[in-house]
Amino acid sequence: MKNIELQTTQNVLINYELASLRDRVLAFIIDVVAIAGITTVASFAMTFAVSQWQTLQMIGFTLLGLFVTFYTLLFEALNQGQTLGKMAMRIQVTRLDGDQPNFIDYVLRWVFRLLDIWFSFGAFAVVLISSTPRAQRIGDLVSNMVVVRASPQMTVALKDVLAIDTSADHHPVYPAVRQFRESDMLVIKQALDRYHRFGNTAHREALAEAASHTAKLLEVDPVPTDHEGFLRTLVKDYIVLTR
Repeated sequence: MKNIELQTTQNVLINYELASLRDRVLAFIIDVVAIAGITTVASFAMTFAVSQWQTLQMIGFTLLGLFVTFYTLLFEALNQGQTLGKMAMRIQVTRLDGDQPNFIDYVLRWVFRLLDIWFSFGAFAVVLISSTPRAQRIGDLVSNMVVVRASPQMTVALKDVLAIDTSADHHPVYPAVRQFRESDMLVIKQALDRYHRFGNTAHREALAEAASHTAKLLEVDPVPTDHEGFLRTLVKDYIVLTR
């Protein structure tokens, strides 16, 4: 799977896994089935419910046509970049610069569906998603958007935490750390790794916030001024106490 790092406006990098071609095709098929099911049920309902009112039927079928036409645009704009198919496949559309997409972004992406998918029978979309570095079709490139898995990827695994070298004579400083879960330590380890890698203000502030929150949970007062050292000690304590 391809990964991509999106930088937010606060200069924080978030690692996402790009949606695969398979996921996107299946999401499209689910959307087509959903649209077909909704329109079929709605058509039968309108035909029998307002059979004596041709004007109402015309209005109803017009609205149904608009729903089919703008289905993708409406769902993505109103549902944080997800249609029903994307929700089922746990993927979503987002901007490459980390900002929240606006309505114009979704419109640009939707307009090029005509070329990417419908006029070319999906050929353009398949070729571009398979060959471009960020798996983008024309609509994605024009709107500066990308399709990713809905949840950011955890870049630190438990084995990475347990692999940290701890001397045999290390004595735990904060025994209460044993109350933490493995996922808590993964977050701390990831914060430390990102601070060590980038070292910018945003990651320094994130490290300070993690240290403050952790110290509060452990009832450590005052919060150690060496945030990095404090968190690294916690990780080592956790390994010694739980290994």
